[in-house]
Amino acid sequence: MITITRAGTTLDLSDRLIWTDEYAWSPAVTETRYSTSGALHVHVGLRQAGRPITLDGRDSQAWISRALCDQLRAWQGMPGATFQLIVRGAPRTVLFLEFQADPIWRLLDGEHTSELQYVPSFKFMEI
Repeated sequence: MITITRAGTTLDLSDRLIWTDEYAWSPAVTETRYSTSGALHVHVGLRQAGRPITLDGRDSQAWISRALCDQLRAWQGMPGATFQLIVRGAPRTVLFLEFQADPIWRLLDGEHTSELQYVPSFKFMEI
């Protein structure tokens, strides 16, 4: 199960979310440039933080309730707040960058309930 925790409150996210950029980031970074004499300068290092974590439920039926969407929207609106995200069994300290959710079916305004199911997508940054 994928979970996110803030100040002792843990929310269970769908275990059907797909980590779309799991292997799109590397801690190793290389910068090259040429000096005015034409010599190549290569600088290498390791990133300390900043790994993106994008969790997407659009292609996997990773449904969550509207009530959970409301709580996640409130958390996403807390600038600079840190969260503990557990993905693949590993805890990660993250910033909550973006949250989007679309209902699995369209209803009229008066038909919405807290149990209406949504398809979520998340963007976090590991710090």
